Amino acid sequence: MYGLMTMLVHPILHMKFIKPLGIDAPLDRFSEARAVQHIRVLSKDIDGRQEGRAGLREAADYIKGQLEMIKERAGSDIRIEIEETVVNGSFNMMFLGYSISLGYRNHTNIVMRISPANSQDSDPSLLLNAHFDSPLGSPGAGDCGSCVASLLEVARLTVDSSWVPPRPIIFLFNGAEELFMLAAHGFMKTHKWRDTIGAFINVEASGTGGPDLVCQSGPGSWPSRIYAQSAVYPMAHSAAQDVFPVIPGDTDYRIFSQDYGNIPGLDIIFLLGGYFYHTSYDTIEKLLPGSIQARGDNLFSIIKAFTNSSMLQNARDRESFAATANNYMDRDVYFDYLTWFMIVYSRRVALILHSIPIAIFLTMPLFLCLLYSGLRSWFAILCDFTKGVLFHTTGVILAIIFPILFSIIRLLFSSHAMSWYYLMKQDFGSIWLSCYIYIAGLSGGFLTFFLSASMLASWVSSRLAVKYYECQLLRYYLMKQDFGSIWLSCYIYIAGLSGGFLTFFLSASMLASWVSSRLAVKYYECQLLRFLFFQVNSDLHNTSNSMPYIWCLLRGFLVQFVIEKMGMVGAVPPPYGYFLPDIMVAATIGVVTGLCVGPLIPICGNWLVRSSVLQFLVHLTVLALALSSQFFPYSNNAPKRVAFQHTFITADANQVVDSTYDFSVVDSNSLLFVFKYVPEVAKELHIGSELTFETAVSSHRESWMATYPVTFLFSRSLKFPAGSDDVLKQYRYFPHLSEYKPRTIFSKGSRRVYLELSLGSLEEVWVTVLNITGPLSGWSFADNILPAPEIIRGGPPSHILRLSGASHENWTFWLEASSSEKLRVQVSVLDQNLFGPAKKLKSLFPDWVDVTAYSSFISDYNF
Repeated sequence: MYGLMTMLVHPILHMKFIKPLGIDAPLDRFSEARAVQHIRVLSKDIDGRQEGRAGLREAADYIKGQLEMIKERAGSDIRIEIEETVVNGSFNMMFLGYSISLGYRNHTNIVMRISPANSQDSDPSLLLNAHFDSPLGSPGAGDCGSCVASLLEVARLTVDSSWVPPRPIIFLFNGAEELFMLAAHGFMKTHKWRDTIGAFINVEASGTGGPDLVCQSGPGSWPSRIYAQSAVYPMAHSAAQDVFPVIPGDTDYRIFSQDYGNIPGLDIIFLLGGYFYHTSYDTIEKLLPGSIQARGDNLFSIIKAFTNSSMLQNARDRESFAATANNYMDRDVYFDYLTWFMIVYSRRVALILHSIPIAIFLTMPLFLCLLYSGLRSWFAILCDFTKGVLFHTTGVILAIIFPILFSIIRLLFSSHAMSWYYLMKQDFGSIWLSCYIYIAGLSGGFLTFFLSASMLASWVSSRLAVKYYECQLLRYYLMKQDFGSIWLSCYIYIAGLSGGFLTFFLSASMLASWVSSRLAVKYYECQLLRFLFFQVNSDLHNTSNSMPYIWCLLRGFLVQFVIEKMGMVGAVPPPYGYFLPDIMVAATIGVVTGLCVGPLIPICGNWLVRSSVLQFLVHLTVLALALSSQFFPYSNNAPKRVAFQHTFITADANQVVDSTYDFSVVDSNSLLFVFKYVPEVAKELHIGSELTFETAVSSHRESWMATYPVTFLFSRSLKFPAGSDDVLKQYRYFPHLSEYKPRTIFSKGSRRVYLELSLGSLEEVWVTVLNITGPLSGWSFADNILPAPEIIRGGPPSHILRLSGASHENWTFWLEASSSEKLRVQVSVLDQNLFGPAKKLKSLFPDWVDVTAYSSFISDYNF
């Protein structure tokens, strides 16, 4: 049964049930092939869409040109307005848990508004947002060329389908999301249509395809309800919104719905293909067929529903309505069932519905005492229930601990971690080998289940004890249900989260299984084999209503998603960091497998509680761990991520004080692992086999300031000496900070320093980061508001400022000090150019390593 359910879920997760439409599809249908044409231009024909590179301007021109072509085909019953806007601004934010200030200029937004011919400028509108810039070193086919292409095809479809939207639709193609949502902020602060937006849909990608999941919804419940009613292939889980905050990263959804808009909306994200996310392998070839077709069909359908909804209101009406619309302000509980249909209910309903298992647990001892009078007392039954909760709690804990212990043991005898990383991309057999590396270890975790089940199952041998067995079996189911109900209460009342439907369905399925048990006793109590067969079969069938969720979690949102993200979530310092990814994967699989196997334990326990079975499982686990250690974790389908920075310490605008190659990684296999398996690079860097972290020169976080705060995902970075002749030939002037007018002295020793930042001759500047320490009391950024100070490597409190945006003009600003103590400003400029030997060094890495390479210019000043 589980195998059949896996076969059912796997093609759904990988969008194999969708037939993409070709280039010759009818014009009134969304076509994936037409969207892929846009992706090919954006990610292949254009050489890089990063801020500071010419490709970003080319992408903006291409998008605007496509919109102009759509406008030319529009009929007289709709009005189309196209604008290219340049945004500038400054604000403070928290990102990855660190406070920073962001200043930006000259970032481009392309905006198109499709509205009925008789519409007014103040009419409430629907915003569709996607960003066309891409991260460093990535062609950005998935993130987010696929998003832009989807919206371009939806815009074309809106015109060519002869459908006249009843409310305006605004398509926003923003050019600076990868720089911490700057272009979306600029739109919300400056654009004339910002107050007309009644709802928004943010289209994003955390991979190259798979489920186009609604990961965030709100504020309020009506966006998720509109989605549930209208999506062709509903893909949404409110549980995803519970875990989204712990994932390193963010989207434009935050700007629209939380920080600057409070606009109801949806955040829809491709989840699978995370191996290629933010790498040079994010190419058009890696896109998962069917994903864009499903996204487009969904978008066009929900756009129609949103624009027809009475809940679509502009900012003024929305504020007045909010005071009387409490029913719409809470987050809903929602989930889809294998993209077939979607279930949505309010938080109030969830509080009642998810409390039913708790109520059943509290009342069932009395019911059993009356139903089976004379067998056991009410107090004895209650004690059984309490022991059952302890059994299950212990079992779940051991189910997590045992695979963790086995993974740690394997790492102690292995030369590298993450052996399972590459295996998830291989054939069917290798996939299950990688999973059962840890699943085999769960035998010990279910020891408590086996023991309790064997005591209950032993009563089946006596026909006279069938009634008692039925009573005991019901108690077992209710014990398991009580375990789920306790987690439900924690989920709802303590944490206030929206994923309680997962444990609720498990609890509810146990009651269905009890009904099956009673039928088995009634019809087959004298035929033991038939009784057992009926019981196992009915138990599987009745729990199957929840099993697809569990298998989705196993292959998708937990195991596969976690494994894909382990290559990019950041490295924790040793010694614990080496073990952390394996522990996380082992624990995840332990939890999921426990949920899948748990309902079968009371039936199978009579056969499994044998020393021979346990010995076999232990031997199988050891064998699987030994085999897994022989697998290399990386390939071009699951690359190792390496950051390579050519660092220049400069002075006086045209002098290089020092030059180094800095390397770092973002998972638990360290740089020594990389140099061991890439001897060409080690040879070029003059690294011998005796290199250790103790003998090498560490690269401190200050050296990586240009990528702050992403630098906190790095661990054990190293630096090596490098030449500087090539950069002196390429650039005449380096970034330089100076005072451009006399200081202003205030009373009580405070002063204001007026500074001018020149980026010199640098050609492809992505960002400039200023790390300011000292008695800073004010500045000219972010409405003169300082972000919270950060402490970097045990140093003094620092204020971090990121500046971005190309211009021939220098940056001018002022800093204010509260005392006569000096202000120290460290300037770090990230330039995407590499020079001479650095280019050669990057080319020596094999294809299983994805290298994000750039140059960084660092200079220090005191004022």
